Amino acid sequence: MPDGHLRAPLPPGSTIGILGSGQLGRMLATAAARLGLKTHIYCEQSGPAFDVATHTTLAPFADKAALAGFAGRVDVVTYEFENVPLETAGYLAGLVPVRPGAKALEVAQDRLAEKTFLTGLGIPVAPFQAADTAREVESALAAMAAAAILKTRRFGYDGKGQVSLVPGADAAAAWAAIGAKPAVLERRLAFAAELSALIVRAADGTLASYDCPTNVHRNGILASSKVPSALPAADLARARDIGAAIADALNYVGVLAVEMFYLGPELAATARLVVNEIAPRVHNSGHWTIDACAVSQFENHVRAVAGWPLGSTERHSAAEMTNLIGRAALDWQRLAGTPDLCLHLYGKREAREGRKMGHVTRLLPTSGRR
Repeated sequence: MPDGHLRAPLPPGSTIGILGSGQLGRMLATAAARLGLKTHIYCEQSGPAFDVATHTTLAPFADKAALAGFAGRVDVVTYEFENVPLETAGYLAGLVPVRPGAKALEVAQDRLAEKTFLTGLGIPVAPFQAADTAREVESALAAMAAAAILKTRRFGYDGKGQVSLVPGADAAAAWAAIGAKPAVLERRLAFAAELSALIVRAADGTLASYDCPTNVHRNGILASSKVPSALPAADLARARDIGAAIADALNYVGVLAVEMFYLGPELAATARLVVNEIAPRVHNSGHWTIDACAVSQFENHVRAVAGWPLGSTERHSAAEMTNLIGRAALDWQRLAGTPDLCLHLYGKREAREGRKMGHVTRLLPTSGRR
């Protein structure tokens, strides 16, 4: 079924293949088990998801024999990170349905392709220019005449692969700092807040969305997400509409996260939101849904890729999710004993600086606001 369609919803007992072994795969596997579904993790290296999956395969993403064996043991394939090689996704799609499809990977893996795709949909992004050499960085910065961020086109996440620049800065040094790789130069925007649209789309096109959390980043890493957001309801609705438009354009199946900047209420309604990037997977800013919603983003992703009806995205509590980065997770005993705090640890052995070791979600009485 190269088109990725299932003939019917997968019954309990079926197996969902997951590419990637990180904490997102771990939480997907846990959500699948709640529905009586099995999981099979395939990755080049062992990770937290291996501890909870029904089956695991440790093999290179380029190993077609191993991929074929994996495909023969699963009923559908999804992924928990966006840097799965396109060749891997394409090969598997010839053997078993892959959800979301390879188009979502292709767009999200390359910042230039992503921004070009979004502008083609009429969705605002920060002004940008491709820069594939140090000289092109220099000329692009001069033309932009504003503070900017140089980002690698591929494999950048959690603040990696990017450097800030101002007019007149040493372009060659900046180019070297990102590894002398193809890049985009993006104007730095003054924004009032960061937020995410969390969209789930079923194979039949049915769409649902969670509340848009307001996010705080530190050192390029998500620090916290909070719902309900204090932003105007009309702007939050527009954020969800933007996310839905992207999901439809990609013929997406599963949970899609769209990270945005809110530029402020003084601008025209259509100019207040600018998309920063998309993530074709469950997302860190949606972790609060595990504790604050009857059906989490992880369960709804599983439902979508398995062809099940989508679950409710309604929130029953106000929530604030805080990531446990590095040694913060070593305070687990105090955190576990704190009232109204839901502790989630990912089972990683080494608490390295900048490494996401877990998260906590504080639940508060709901205000009734959506």
